[in-house]
Amino acid sequence: MQTQVENKNRFSAANIKSMLRDNIIIVGIILISLAVGIARPNFFSIGNIRNLISNTAVRFIIAVGVSGCLITKGTDLSAGRVAGFAACLSAIFLQKGDYADKFYPGIGELPIIVVLLGVLAVCGFIGAVNGSIISLFKVPPFIATLGMQTLVYGICLVYTGAMPIGGLRRDYTKLATGYVGNRMFTYVFLIALAVGIFMWFLYNKTRHGKYMYAIGGNESAAEVAGVNCNKTKILIYMLAGILYGLCGFLMAAKSGGASVNTAQGYELEAIAGCTIGGVSVNGGVGKISGILIGVLVFELLKIAMQFMGIETSYTYIVQGLVIIIAVALDLRKYLTKK
Repeated sequence: MQTQVENKNRFSAANIKSMLRDNIIIVGIILISLAVGIARPNFFSIGNIRNLISNTAVRFIIAVGVSGCLITKGTDLSAGRVAGFAACLSAIFLQKGDYADKFYPGIGELPIIVVLLGVLAVCGFIGAVNGSIISLFKVPPFIATLGMQTLVYGICLVYTGAMPIGGLRRDYTKLATGYVGNRMFTYVFLIALAVGIFMWFLYNKTRHGKYMYAIGGNESAAEVAGVNCNKTKILIYMLAGILYGLCGFLMAAKSGGASVNTAQGYELEAIAGCTIGGVSVNGGVGKISGILIGVLVFELLKIAMQFMGIETSYTYIVQGLVIIIAVALDLRKYLTKK
């Protein structure tokens, strides 16, 4: 009897209205997508769904990395540039042995796993530097990661000479373009699924996850309770860097090449996906499932605008408005609770 009453209260008009208000962006984008699907029947084609899944998978990985920073009331504006640097490094060391414009002609074809581990180590180090600057020197995350964004971009420009990198090995590109089973899911999807499961376990079932939410909720109280806040933040940003590295590694394989502009602006898309999916910029709140939904609907919006024939220049305006509205709604919920 009590359960029936609870269910009835859960689906009351007030609760439904509140749920719709809190998820107005998600509902709005879904309605827009349905309208586009009716007007453009090929919007729901198998090919477009595959494209949606593949694009969402890559962006989900970088968004999950950013989420830990947001949950602890931080941010990471270097995410896109780190992913772009990782893409360039991956492409450089995984070019075909006989490619005419090979970056390092004297180096043979290295094992993919060796290159991947090297890229993840470099990006993890960058993340650890971010975390150390924020934790030990008390530099605001916005400033620290903005500086790192410019620094990494400059290093990438000097290292690559601003030249595009192509001629990638088939066994490498197949990691992103290969399909599983009925050709609906790519290997990238499976990798993103594994990342999601791992991060869900880390956030919900480990001491590290509990510390992360505690810091986001009230850092001073977490310190009093014995949480090593500095160490936890460094680990959060280091893990974020590793995920950016994985994202860049897959992006280069997916596009068949890389340049200094690869993943440009992805940090904003990641923040938007997280915020739409319920990760609060005020800290202490966020779920992996919500991040997936946020990234999915944001990618759905971009594809819907392409099908509507909207110029790329205008899509940036729409994306910017969505980010502003998502953050404003999050702040509104925070102020209402206070």
